[in-house]
Amino acid sequence: MDEQTLRKQLDALRIEHRDLDAAIDALSLTDFPDQLQIMRLKKRKLRLKDQIANVADILLPDIIA
Repeated sequence: MDEQTLRKQLDALRIEHRDLDAAIDALSLTDFPDQLQIMRLKKRKLRLKDQIANVADILLPDIIA
């Protein structure tokens, strides 16, 4: 993949991560929060965080001097 494609993918992943955060907050504030749904969203959010880190590492690799 080229750098531009990776940057677009990174932006999309970050947006989805932010959206999940908002969804989790909204579900938590309801009278009877669905704990199973919240747990699933949190797991998805963690997977997205790992994907974000992987794409970011490809774009900005660690250089050991």
